[in-house]
Amino acid sequence: MKKRTFLKTTSILAGGAVLSRLMACSPKKAAPHLKNWAGNLEYSTGNVHYPKTVEQVQEVVKKCNKLTALGSRHSFNKIADSTENQVSLQEMNKVVSLDKAANTVTIEAGMRYGELAPYLHQNGFALHNLASLPHITVAGSCATATHGSGVHNGNLSTGITAIEFVNAAGDLVNLSKNDGEQFQGAVVGLGALGVVTKLTLDLQPTFNMKQYVYRNLPMGELEKNFDTIMSGGYSVSLFTDWRNKNVNEVWVKSKVAADDAAPAPELFGAKLATKNLHPIEDLSAENCTEQMGVSGPWFERMPHFKMGFKPSAGKELQAEYFVPIEHAYDAMMAMESLHEKITPHLFISEIRTIQADNLWMSPCYKKTCVALHTTWKQEVEEVMNLLPLIEAKLAPFNARPHWAKVFTLAPEALQSRIEKLADFKSLVKQYDPNGKFRNDFLNKNLYNG
Repeated sequence: MKKRTFLKTTSILAGGAVLSRLMACSPKKAAPHLKNWAGNLEYSTGNVHYPKTVEQVQEVVKKCNKLTALGSRHSFNKIADSTENQVSLQEMNKVVSLDKAANTVTIEAGMRYGELAPYLHQNGFALHNLASLPHITVAGSCATATHGSGVHNGNLSTGITAIEFVNAAGDLVNLSKNDGEQFQGAVVGLGALGVVTKLTLDLQPTFNMKQYVYRNLPMGELEKNFDTIMSGGYSVSLFTDWRNKNVNEVWVKSKVAADDAAPAPELFGAKLATKNLHPIEDLSAENCTEQMGVSGPWFERMPHFKMGFKPSAGKELQAEYFVPIEHAYDAMMAMESLHEKITPHLFISEIRTIQADNLWMSPCYKKTCVALHTTWKQEVEEVMNLLPLIEAKLAPFNARPHWAKVFTLAPEALQSRIEKLADFKSLVKQYDPNGKFRNDFLNKNLYNG
């Protein structure tokens, strides 16, 4: 995006009006530019607004010519970047209402899963799914189709029943499942339609979970047994460093039932672990959720990491690609063929499954997918040079990248794989006709090519 210019000096009054508007949109105190949580991405402006009410969000939107919403800053690319203004809803992180009759909860958009989940559990409810980190905001996760794992579990945004956001005019928009296609287009909104202020989520009765970890699954067992292994629990994750065609760890998370039997000592050749493990086996398991079949509330088992600890490896990069589940094994083998190049720069890879949905911009739109996730060492140049090789290997499967993680896929290739892109762009034009919420990331990946 080019730096905006003012009107010619001959148009003094018009220029003064523009300047006045820009100044009104600027925060009172200049601040350093924020970074993402891993510290490897610095945003392009220090103008960050922190409204505490919906009305204040509306005021910010009306005053700013360009604006991008921030979540928990767990993105690894510039989807939430702006050269002019950002708005963070971290001060808006409360439960608005709990409807026990309808089994729904309405929350402000700044709430994190780690804050919401204990409240729901105490009131007898649970969410259908959680990501591996409880530290992330509900709104940011849903806007980018972030997911947990489970062949019968949709991504986090599939739990939304209603959404409230402020459009480019500063007006409040409310959409629910009753709005059909409009709602399905708006849920995974990528920040392009407006600033999300509230979400209503479906709930289910609370439940306890347990998890077991199996070590050293021969990768070849996945060729015929992938579906069996990945459906062996409520949520199943495979962790591999791509050495020796071996899956280092299989994490199996299951609901606790009265008739539970003891875990099998082996899983297609993988051995049951005898202690808690970190996905990166050399690291301490202290910050990981309890394993060894110890029962606990759903929100203390479904994520991999505890809320009170530093998530994942810390300084890292993340990339992730989605392919239809019928290509799961072939896609894994395509990545494995690059193991000599990948492994030296890798912390760990995680393979998960996500159920198909009807959300326009979700990578799982109308297809159940396997997600190939990589947590890289913070070696930016080396990793960015590796991604095109991985993307080429996954091209036969029409792989889609995670919206908030690093990728190098050409815009025309990405756009060709988004079935509802034209409809989404029409929806964006309806709520943001002049591109107030469009930034370099959206311009490049959705509008160029």
